[in-house]
Amino acid sequence: MVSLYRDFTEQAQIDAEYNPSLKVADPAAEMRHFVQRSALARQQLRCVLDVPYGATLAETLDIFPAAQADAPVFVFLHGGYWRALGSKDFSCVALGLQALGITTVVVNYALCPQVTIDEITRQCRAAVAWVLRHIGEHGGDPMRVALGGHSAGGHLTAMCLQTAWAEDYGLANDPLAAAVLVSGLYDLAPLRYSYLQPMIQLHDGLIHRNSPAFTVRPCATPIWVTWGGGESAEFARQSRTYHDAWVARGNASELSALGGAHHFNAIHGFEDPQSALARWLARHLQLTMA
Repeated sequence: MVSLYRDFTEQAQIDAEYNPSLKVADPAAEMRHFVQRSALARQQLRCVLDVPYGATLAETLDIFPAAQADAPVFVFLHGGYWRALGSKDFSCVALGLQALGITTVVVNYALCPQVTIDEITRQCRAAVAWVLRHIGEHGGDPMRVALGGHSAGGHLTAMCLQTAWAEDYGLANDPLAAAVLVSGLYDLAPLRYSYLQPMIQLHDGLIHRNSPAFTVRPCATPIWVTWGGGESAEFARQSRTYHDAWVARGNASELSALGGAHHFNAIHGFEDPQSALARWLARHLQLTMA
């Protein structure tokens, strides 16, 4: 049989690896968690919502400022396979981080198929540049900005790490203090043969431009590449492939799974100040102090 990607010869095989809803008992309950916890975050935490970072209606971000001035900052890029969800669904990531004194910024972006992954990448880079230039107006320290994302947001985080910040934005070449990538996609080729293709509309050029596992640059930003220990073998392999490529360029990366977690609850740790995710961010943001 003809191979579609690696050892996969049928779409059903690829879908079994890349559709995370197939591995949880109640996918709707997983989404209700994010919606309900995010509503709680907006009720309980100080926040500034729908701040424009670009010209289109989708280009907004939500800021959850820490209580103290000059706070370290975490910018979160949400998942949804580039074709679903928005910033309001992930306000919950601020719950654990604001308790640690970290200002949290949750980015919204336009979705496929109304725009391409190229455009989503551009929007996320513009959002990060906005934060680096303007977060001081909201009590954040632009010298201590970490970036992170989940699923498609992990991919977008990797794409932001590839940015020519000095050349394209006039910023420092490596302006980010740290990055955490959770359950990301770093080689988009298999998704062309998946249930997602009608929405994300991949072709050779898009795949080549947006597969960060093959375009890693030398970068001073330390990263943590992680995924849920209960996720599919392909999510684990994608993470290992990206980590290996990152390290091969002389960059600093940690690689480990979140034990017992599946795709959806792998980011619940951002809601808990004592979690491994929250502690890792706090530790790396503090490294740039003094």
